[in-house]
Amino acid sequence: MKKIGIFFGTETGTTRLIAKKIYKLLGSDIADKPINVNRITPEDMLKYDALILGTPSYGEGDIPGKGVSGCFEPNWGEFLAQFGSPDLSGKRIAMFGLGAQERYSERFASSLMALYQTFAMKGATMVGDWSTEGYTFEYSAAAIVDRFVGLVIDQRTQGMLTDARLEQWVEQIKPQLLESLKSAA
Repeated sequence: MKKIGIFFGTETGTTRLIAKKIYKLLGSDIADKPINVNRITPEDMLKYDALILGTPSYGEGDIPGKGVSGCFEPNWGEFLAQFGSPDLSGKRIAMFGLGAQERYSERFASSLMALYQTFAMKGATMVGDWSTEGYTFEYSAAAIVDRFVGLVIDQRTQGMLTDARLEQWVEQIKPQLLESLKSAA
């Protein structure tokens, strides 16, 4: 059976921690271990038909990377520079993003939208939107009406809610991602 690929960019290690929690919830029988995008080639990602992608938020809602948002380590920006323009039709992607709603209320988790648009414009079917209910922020580019384009985690302010949110989100996306694997087999 093909598996779900989990990839993330991180600066402080928090996105990696969330990716590992998602992997544990899914289990090794249906998901491969999470891998930092600064350790892969585009081909490593493209072999998956179902993906979960995670990103921290840096800058003004930019894709995190050394050049634009000031990350110290290679991140999504550097990976996407090599990615090119593959046709992602037939792939299903769920995304999660981290942010700090009190500290960056005017741009909460906005980097998630930049990454989301990158993959959606390449033809991927995007799944896993998440309610904005329970968050307090002025603006987020990742929110459309009352839904984020993916799961948003605020470990700084709402860390006590993380595990419950992850469990609920994984139950939401799991059937959609597994369906993609069955149709690709």
